[in-house]
Amino acid sequence: MGFLEAAVVIYLRELYYPNGFSFPLVIIEGRIASVEILREAATIIMLIGIAALTAQSFSQRFARFIFCFAVWDIFYYVFLKIFLNWPESFLTWDLLFLIPLPWTSPVIVPLMASLTMIVFALIILKKESSGWPTAIYRKEWTLLVSGSMVVIISFTNDFILQSENTTNNIFLALFDQKSLLNNLETYVPQSYDWWIFLTGQAIILLGIARYALRKT
Repeated sequence: MGFLEAAVVIYLRELYYPNGFSFPLVIIEGRIASVEILREAATIIMLIGIAALTAQSFSQRFARFIFCFAVWDIFYYVFLKIFLNWPESFLTWDLLFLIPLPWTSPVIVPLMASLTMIVFALIILKKESSGWPTAIYRKEWTLLVSGSMVVIISFTNDFILQSENTTNNIFLALFDQKSLLNNLETYVPQSYDWWIFLTGQAIILLGIARYALRKT
């Protein structure tokens, strides 16, 4: 699946970035944009399907989902490197998502997040094989979800800060497609707030550690 994702991106870059991917973005509209959104959704549905068919409890399905998602994401970059020699380095900026705002970061950031997901998945699967309870408790979910939200803020923060110069209220711009597209057409990532990301990662790791250390 990592290869399939990379193959589609290679086609899109040949069409829209013949000289190599760079910011600002080339806005993809119309049928291709709609198909691309549906393709992304279909990929997630397939990953959910794999998890649902190979496990019984919710926590076991969750472990398989995040493991497959993380491996998919890592090999997506591996195949882009093989076929396009991109990214140039781990600090090369990439566009991760566009919903509801652009998520951007150096490539190393989603790779670090993927490794974290793999570690957590393996801990859950280890508990499963050892006969220990695998349920994720409410306090652990609170840490995992809140940490993930902080990480997402680190992805969108640069775009929001830059958009303040051209949009009175970035949240109102979410409902103004024309304004959002105007911002996208001029947006070039400038700085990534590592402290926000590391704070989010620390919260997530605290939740994982709490889960890993209990035996009930």
